[in-house]
Amino acid sequence: MNNLSDLSVMALGGATVLYAIAMVAHAIRLARVADDKAAARAAARETVAVGGPTPDQGLPVAEAPAASSPAKRAAKAAGIARATTFMGAVLHGVGLVARGIDAGHVPWSNMYEYTISGSFFAVVAYLVLQRKRDVAFLGAGVTGLATVSLGLALTVLYKDVDTLPPALQSYWLVIHVSIATIVTGIFAVSFIATVLQLMRDSRDRGVRWRGTRARWLEAVPSAANLEALSFRLNAVGFVLWTFTVMAGAIWAEHAWGRYWGWDPKEVWSFVIWVLYAAYLHARTTQGWAGRRSAWLAIAGFTALIMNFTVVNLFFQGLHTYAGS
Repeated sequence: MNNLSDLSVMALGGATVLYAIAMVAHAIRLARVADDKAAARAAARETVAVGGPTPDQGLPVAEAPAASSPAKRAAKAAGIARATTFMGAVLHGVGLVARGIDAGHVPWSNMYEYTISGSFFAVVAYLVLQRKRDVAFLGAGVTGLATVSLGLALTVLYKDVDTLPPALQSYWLVIHVSIATIVTGIFAVSFIATVLQLMRDSRDRGVRWRGTRARWLEAVPSAANLEALSFRLNAVGFVLWTFTVMAGAIWAEHAWGRYWGWDPKEVWSFVIWVLYAAYLHARTTQGWAGRRSAWLAIAGFTALIMNFTVVNLFFQGLHTYAGS
């Protein structure tokens, strides 16, 4: 490996470590916030039991309790989580740029490059969303996914820099695949929100995820709020995925002389589009909001992962180079 390759690998390795630290810090924050809420509820019940003001009446300002120990620990964990997530994203970006300069083209021509790019955009989507609203409850899932993705990329999927296949030597590589990697990151963040929605809903209904070990779910928003967040992200992702499919068809006509040829990647891209279209339709149709539409969103993301893994590795077609 040359200096740029070494720099890329070291930066991505450093990002993996930082994301792992961030994942733990985010998880600790969730647990501490849940503990603080439980302590506050217990204090409120005790106050009412001895004849004090009810929770609705509130405590006088002079009698307001000081910040609890769990709250202080939660704040400290939140600070560590924010810092390590941001620094991990910086190193991740350095690794991507170094890989692109070393390769002489945008870094998404094979499974290794697509993995490090897609996970980067997932973290970026989370950080951008975090600037607009408090979505720290997604942090453990996002950084955990980034840690696993980079770990697999560096240990299993790594491939030395190589020249682009003729089919990829086109400006459409930048247009088509860049949008695909960005939308993959958005769908990944939405997937995490949807999983949390199902878990929180199950806990609220007393079906599963009960007990103290799952008390951290009290630190995430209600199932309805998580569903609304997931819907907005999936709506944006669906528009971008539609553009991805259309751009791929135009590129196929330029490269192979036809817009559509039932290649496995083309078919699965359309399947993903259909599943997310069904989700959006079901979500806005009375009677399908909630858990049923959430499972459609999970099916869409599962199809996306299968398109990236199973189809790339085990199906022969004009996109076979993507699995290299």
